[in-house]
Amino acid sequence: MRSRLPFILAALALASCSPEAEQETTTRPNILFAIADDASHPYLSAYGTEWVSTPAFDRVARGGVLFNKAYTPNAKCAPSRAAILTGRNSWQLEQAGNHMAFFPAKFKSFMEALQENGYHAGKTHKGWGPGLALDADGQPRDIAGKAYDDRKLTPPADGISTTDYSANFIDFLDANTDGKPWAFWYGSIEPHRRYEYGSGVAKSGKSLDQIQEVPSFWPDNEVVRNDMLDYAYEVEYFDMHLGRMLATLEERGQLKNTLVVVTSDHGMPFPRVKGQQYERSNHIPLAMMWAARLPSPGRKVDDYVSFVDLAPTFLELAGIDWRVAGMQPTVGRTLTDILFSETGGHVNPDRDHVLIGKERHDVGRPHDWGYPIRGIYKRDMLYLRNFEITRWPAGNPETGYLNVDGSPTKTEVLESRKSDPEAKYWSLAFGKRGEEELYDLKADPYCMTNLADSADHEAIKVELEEQLIEELKAQEDPRMFGNGKVFDEYLIHTEAMRGYYEKWQAGNAPRAGWVNESDSEDDLME
Repeated sequence: MRSRLPFILAALALASCSPEAEQETTTRPNILFAIADDASHPYLSAYGTEWVSTPAFDRVARGGVLFNKAYTPNAKCAPSRAAILTGRNSWQLEQAGNHMAFFPAKFKSFMEALQENGYHAGKTHKGWGPGLALDADGQPRDIAGKAYDDRKLTPPADGISTTDYSANFIDFLDANTDGKPWAFWYGSIEPHRRYEYGSGVAKSGKSLDQIQEVPSFWPDNEVVRNDMLDYAYEVEYFDMHLGRMLATLEERGQLKNTLVVVTSDHGMPFPRVKGQQYERSNHIPLAMMWAARLPSPGRKVDDYVSFVDLAPTFLELAGIDWRVAGMQPTVGRTLTDILFSETGGHVNPDRDHVLIGKERHDVGRPHDWGYPIRGIYKRDMLYLRNFEITRWPAGNPETGYLNVDGSPTKTEVLESRKSDPEAKYWSLAFGKRGEEELYDLKADPYCMTNLADSADHEAIKVELEEQLIEELKAQEDPRMFGNGKVFDEYLIHTEAMRGYYEKWQAGNAPRAGWVNESDSEDDLME
């Protein structure tokens, strides 16, 4: 985890003739890590989206660095958050590479490492999950920090949590009686579904015509636009609590020496986004601010960065060697080269690509099998390799496509199949796929046109495939060595959900509460 940080800190210390200023340069930063649940890039106002207002996120971007090409390796809650916590890609995390998983005791989180090395560490509401994390003795682990969840409120709309995130943050700060550096994980559950339909218009005064563009893989109608504004309302709720936290830090004189990181675990809970591996699925918002240290605030960076880069960044800034801390080796690279640069745009030429992939997400296929994918982003191209193309990508139709959250937009896409002979929207969201996919993101940001069979793109496809396979082998991805079935064999942590498809066939499956009863399409059963 080599970087320019030691040289920068030394230079800052030497440049100051004041002992007080010199002491400040060696202070370990506090860390406020704010993660929304299911918020896509570019749907925050710092990225130019006019129908979402996120002044707190925008403040962090103006005061620090806004990342234009940040990606999660896996567009589902548990495996994405596992990558953040460990600095490892999901195919390197054994059971934790799946959704609804057991988190292996061998993998330590950066929050645990910080706490063991002098930090006051805590969280509110959603940390890692859904899943079960136990230590080697079978005891529960606080892998995202000790929970501070006592404060409650009356939410402004149905589906929004009763947890008072910003009040719990105050409790966390008050509990730091020793004055330690601290790390806090603000884990809202917004804008995760469900939404109160029409809340975006009724409660925030928005209008449907404010939406500049509906993604071309959904119908553009009143229902979908309402659903998008309901999503926006919950993003703004997440941002409101972030704003309160920033104000609290400012009042207490702690904001200047706090590294503020704001992001989302993956894309929005809509068809062809969350749980899939396309541009809106894995491309996430990311802004970082550290007023006491970062030069040239307001920079916008175009380097490719990954969630696996966060853990090594936090540990380095805290002065912790990940090996001494007992962390498993990371594949992530500390972001200090970008953070302490004075330039925007492309900062480090070596940051020219990221890898993505998935295994098992939600249940609903025979034997709890997943839909394995690996992919690479490079030079505004996306190459995907689908390994089990006889399976349904979003889950089996007869059980309701369980890897897509139930929603008005999902219903609209399913209904469109009845009136559209070509089933355009349905095919994009739920239909089976070929072995390879290739997209030109500059020309086709919604990934509508697969160029994998284009002769004009054969060279770039081969280049990306070869690089992907080479790096996956170096990272010891079991799927590269004929052992991909191991991901299908890992147990789901909740016994009631194991063997869901078989239980469904027998008529005794638990109701999947995140989908609608009407989502099932029995006429497509195989």
